Amino acid sequence: MIDLNQVESYRENNRIEAKKALGGLPHSIWETYSAFANTLGGVILLGVEEFRDKTFHTVNLPDPERLKQEFWDGLNDPKIASINLLSKKDVSIETVNGDRIIVINVPKADRTCKPVYVEGNPLNTYRRNGEGDYKCTKEEFQAMVRDASIRSLDMTVLDEFSADAFDPVSVREYRECMRISRPGFVPESLDDEEFLMKIGAVGIGEDGNRHPTAGGLLMFGREYDIVRVFPTYFLDYREDGDEQTRWSDRLISSAGDWSGNLLDFYFRVCEKLQLDSVRDDAALQMAVREAFTNCLVNADYCGRGGIVVEKRKDQIRFSNPGNFRINLNAAITGGLSDPRNSVIMKLFNMLDFGERSGSGIPNIFRVWKEHCLPEPVIKQSANPDRTEFLLPLVPIESQNTTEKSRKKTDMAIKRVKRQMIIDYLTEHREVSTNELAKYLNLNPSSVREYIRNLIRDGIVIGVGNSRSRVYRLKS
Repeated sequence: MIDLNQVESYRENNRIEAKKALGGLPHSIWETYSAFANTLGGVILLGVEEFRDKTFHTVNLPDPERLKQEFWDGLNDPKIASINLLSKKDVSIETVNGDRIIVINVPKADRTCKPVYVEGNPLNTYRRNGEGDYKCTKEEFQAMVRDASIRSLDMTVLDEFSADAFDPVSVREYRECMRISRPGFVPESLDDEEFLMKIGAVGIGEDGNRHPTAGGLLMFGREYDIVRVFPTYFLDYREDGDEQTRWSDRLISSAGDWSGNLLDFYFRVCEKLQLDSVRDDAALQMAVREAFTNCLVNADYCGRGGIVVEKRKDQIRFSNPGNFRINLNAAITGGLSDPRNSVIMKLFNMLDFGERSGSGIPNIFRVWKEHCLPEPVIKQSANPDRTEFLLPLVPIESQNTTEKSRKKTDMAIKRVKRQMIIDYLTEHREVSTNELAKYLNLNPSSVREYIRNLIRDGIVIGVGNSRSRVYRLKS
């Protein structure tokens, strides 16, 4: 991960931690181990000191073999670390600049192993940010526990609800779409409850009766019932407006004039996400819908912030609570899929919306490249966990043209302002910076830049000290 021959060029960051360790194994190493394992993984350097200027400098560990064994002993003690994620190759003694140091590579823990905690206490769970290790909030801890389960949360059968919690219009629309996409898959003779049972939206509860699954409620329920199970549930579509109106179109789940469920939101928003005639391309439209489906399938509906979709002139942004459950590079490369909501994914897949095999995101990147659009951007943040998927809509050529046009305009404006200064000095024997600033409607610092250039070109001279300085045309 790092070049030890250039260790002095590194700085502590989200994936590198340096510890001097001359007094023995530092206790804080376990917090860093937990933090790296629960975030993106990272490297711990023992025998490396961070100076005040943030630079790294190696120190010679007097007995690295003993320190290494002490680390292994602690790592295999459940009272110190909840799990050992390392193999022998992950811990090594290296010689750098003549000093012996220890390098510990901590991998990112699989979701089924999280949360990784220390001192035998699940409350001592840490994560990493750019500033170091921090103790997880209750919300972050609970999110890791939820994701650790083999069964996705949306498979939970909700005994407190009956099938009456479903919006009949949403169920009817889904059945009609499925009749078209998968003719004959579900017999027309099945009533709605049998149909919902077959597709996983209804399950058998502990009382032996049929009840909605969490995924079924999210897809077909009504907003006021959904928030009883998911209090932070919120759907928000925004479309860029003009200078007078921030949003020209807005759709929120709590409006009360529509169901507020995921299926209804998906259909309504897909109509609004139609691209303009210049970009009216089937592959692009499919890719946009794929990104939207991915957002809904991978959201943590117990997390904060809700689902936010923003359509602007230059980009579409999908934002959802929760981060990817697989490595981000693996998601972009493709071939792996670990959706947070397996029931919701299945329900979308049955309508041929979304990719089960993990090829959806790579396909979006491919389509964007083929259409000469800037590469999509996926951003993940923590506390609270959120994922943003940005789809740029302005072709690279257009961006370059716009930038060239802007520079050309700036140069033209500068030429005009420069000539205005010369003309003003022709009519006035001498002027101050503030006088020119008022005349040109510029701030004084901008005027001083023009003056410096005119002095450099031998057109203008300055007279007087800095406080009373005035400028004249050079004779």
